[in-house]
Amino acid sequence: MIGVDPHKLSATIEVLDQREKKLGTGRFTTDQAGYKAMRAYASAWPDRVWAVEGANGAGRPLAQRLLEAGESVVDVPAKLAARVRLFDTGHNRKTDALDAHSVGVVGVRTRTLRVLHVDGELEAMRMLTDRREALTRRRVQIVCRLQALLAELLPGHAKKDLTSGQAKVMLAGVRPRDIAGKTRRRIAAEELVDLIAIEVKMKKASAELKAMVHARESRLMDIHGIGPVVAARILADVGDVARFADRNRFASWAGTAPLDASSGEQNRHRLSRAGNRRVNHMIHIAAVTQLRLDTEGRAYYRRKRAAGKKPQEALRCLKRRISDVIYKQLVADAIATGTGPGGHCGASQESSAVDLPPHIDTSDQPLPDPHPRRYAAQPSMRQSADNSDLKNAG
Repeated sequence: MIGVDPHKLSATIEVLDQREKKLGTGRFTTDQAGYKAMRAYASAWPDRVWAVEGANGAGRPLAQRLLEAGESVVDVPAKLAARVRLFDTGHNRKTDALDAHSVGVVGVRTRTLRVLHVDGELEAMRMLTDRREALTRRRVQIVCRLQALLAELLPGHAKKDLTSGQAKVMLAGVRPRDIAGKTRRRIAAEELVDLIAIEVKMKKASAELKAMVHARESRLMDIHGIGPVVAARILADVGDVARFADRNRFASWAGTAPLDASSGEQNRHRLSRAGNRRVNHMIHIAAVTQLRLDTEGRAYYRRKRAAGKKPQEALRCLKRRISDVIYKQLVADAIATGTGPGGHCGASQESSAVDLPPHIDTSDQPLPDPHPRRYAAQPSMRQSADNSDLKNAG
């Protein structure tokens, strides 16, 4: 087992046998020369497995290179490595050598780590989703600058939700005569050109993501409020749904499960600000969209409000229900496509997988090995047009 502590410019490794005896160690750069040297050093142990910390986070580039080279790679959650380091040394001080050792020990002791596989389609979906989100952020910046310029060119005529078409009409009616006004109008016209170009790129990216989601035979878009961008982000970040033992683990990973804060006779929960915040944001988009439409989600929200819940509390309840429906749909898609899931040590609480803020919950017990009967126990998720599953969840 080769434990790897990856960084952008370097990687520290430690080689352990099945009895956790150190056989070798080294520090290598991540450029082509350093990567070749690391592979040459590891060739002394033909029967080897690479345990990479955060293989979908900071360790993603190295893990992908190893997979493309035909190596066996497992993903080690950072929190498991941190626990080993704490119990092994008696303190939690970090060095690259200690990190590599703790990662290797987790690889030796844990039999349910997620085994990585090359999935070019899923990787392409992740990159395109990141690109689409970056374009969205750029569009927001341009719209803000354009609104500021139009507010000075046309006082009292500012639009709250400005579109490129509205900006074009507003700008066409402005003919300033002073030098400052002419300059302001010219800059606004340039911003409008950039806005139109970005919107064209966003539409193209959305169309590609929709085709990718359909190509993976996913029916996430059957759920109200989930479009191609939201579905693609969920698929890219979740990867293999079998790494979640049940809907509760999935909700904990997505940050939609409340944290137990009970003490003594008091039974209470508090808001979780942990988990994968990107997926949590996607679920929030789905919830807000359902509230705007005449859906079962809005009916469920109103029932919670009638029961005395505050608006934000009712919204969080709706997000949890949507999280459960998403999990069931992912499981149903896995059954329909006949994919063979791999196990995952479900406590990827730190920067493992693609979780942004690390920390999820205290339920960090490893998940059992995947079993086909676990899927058979799940109800069918052939969701109809009336979104019956969400209705049952309500």
